[in-house]
Amino acid sequence: MVRHHFTVDVEEYFHASALEPWVRRNEWDLLPSRVTASVLALLEVLERYGARATFFALGWVARRHPDLIRTIARAGHEIASHGWDHVRVTRLGPTQFRDSVRRAKGELESLSGSEVMGFRAPSYSIVPGREWALDVLIEEGYRYDSSLFPVRRSGYGYPDGPRDPYWLRRPAGDLVEMPPATLRLWGQNLPAGGGGYFRLLPYGLVRAAFKECERRGVPGTFYIHPWEIDPDQPRFSLPPLTTIRHYGGLRGTEDRLHRLLQEFRFTSIAETLAWRFDVVPNAPAARLPRSIVTSLA
Repeated sequence: MVRHHFTVDVEEYFHASALEPWVRRNEWDLLPSRVTASVLALLEVLERYGARATFFALGWVARRHPDLIRTIARAGHEIASHGWDHVRVTRLGPTQFRDSVRRAKGELESLSGSEVMGFRAPSYSIVPGREWALDVLIEEGYRYDSSLFPVRRSGYGYPDGPRDPYWLRRPAGDLVEMPPATLRLWGQNLPAGGGGYFRLLPYGLVRAAFKECERRGVPGTFYIHPWEIDPDQPRFSLPPLTTIRHYGGLRGTEDRLHRLLQEFRFTSIAETLAWRFDVVPNAPAARLPRSIVTSLA
């Protein structure tokens, strides 16, 4: 049976990109933190079903909640990087991006005691024209990325990217890409990997996407944020569409998670890398089968 990837973007409810126009960064430390309780609840759910996961953590969260990172690692889950402070790559230059991913990697490794191999950009913001970020990741010692969402959507997405895990060949070296799951319908890729799509769209869409992955014999990548299982989080006054986007479906998300974990088997991205791509912590990456190499301009 295919083991899919369960991934968590470890961030606070007020870090969501949809809230940027209404929640200023200089207010973050004044707002009540809720990330620890939500992550602990996710750890309990994963333990119940014997699932392992990859936790893409912000350096900002790790600095303020170091015991949370240690707890995740002690539970047998992979720690990966979500950058330092949830700034989208589209708003950074190469030097700023390098500082973000370097600081986050160092902070997370010091707390977890393990190599941080993976990265996911806030809001999947490595988009066409920002491929230089992949070279920075390689130069900073990352082994894989999970930022190229193969969908066409305003604000993010890499619409021409492959849908299944693949190697990227870049001027700086090679990197494995683990895109979020999509469902191919009507000649286009529908986002079905988690997040708001999991909360707001029919569960059958996500189920069909992972069943389709199994028919192809490849793992699908699912993602969720801790605040998405926290219906009692503080509420901000937001425009109607943003309110639906951020708060819609929160009360039903945990029940959906139980259903998903009952139907499919999940593991961390690191485990797939170890047995399928010959990439393991503290070891050189294997050379690449040409059948799964993709070069991006």
